[in-house]
Amino acid sequence: MSIPLLEYAPSSQNQRVTAFEVPGDEQPRVYTTDNLPSSSEMDALIAAAYRQIFHEQQMLFSNRQIFLESQLRAGQITVKDFIRGLALSDSFRRLNYDSNNNYRFVEICVQRILGRRVYSDREKLAWSIVIATKGLSGFIGDLLNSEEYNTNFGDSTVPYQLRRVLPQRTRGELPFERTARYGTDYRDKLPASMRGYEPLNWQTFLRGSNKDVMQWIAATIVFLIASFYLLPIFNVLPQIGPY
Repeated sequence: MSIPLLEYAPSSQNQRVTAFEVPGDEQPRVYTTDNLPSSSEMDALIAAAYRQIFHEQQMLFSNRQIFLESQLRAGQITVKDFIRGLALSDSFRRLNYDSNNNYRFVEICVQRILGRRVYSDREKLAWSIVIATKGLSGFIGDLLNSEEYNTNFGDSTVPYQLRRVLPQRTRGELPFERTARYGTDYRDKLPASMRGYEPLNWQTFLRGSNKDVMQWIAATIVFLIASFYLLPIFNVLPQIGPY
């Protein structure tokens, strides 16, 4: 017997308020199969689904689900089934689930599948319990089968971020597909070299025992010496005509 979803109270978020703003660039574009899209429109719909479920930096050819795409084009599955397949793919699991704790993964999935931010820490706790009891497949299934998802997107519409425009702001908030896939807690656990930089230990450097630094300096010196002797040769070569 599965544990029922922990109750949590919805907070007053932007997407739960009736919109009165004038349509513009900040308004989300809706991709749906209700109007029988053409081949080019179907390509745009599939790209929008990848961009919504995967991070923009994760939209790689190696992460494509070709079989699911062909089924969607042939009308064998719905857009909702396509979204389910993307969220349960090995690529999505490896890039988002394996590199985060359950709380951060819940936050990512609520943003990308339900199109909103989590209401509170209690909601993250509630869905984390679902992951612990039903697994990843059960969690994704509960999100897609929820009344909220069916009301906003149904079976034929690609999920999108709801109500990005905020009052008294000239520009909307950052789209979910541009938000980093892992939180600060995971980032801080990474070695400095994997975070894009490696601080130099100056005490070790002055003692001359930092092997990597010494090798880098030696390679730089060799490159500068070689450039000094080879540069005159390259300057003469353009002046030498064919025989």
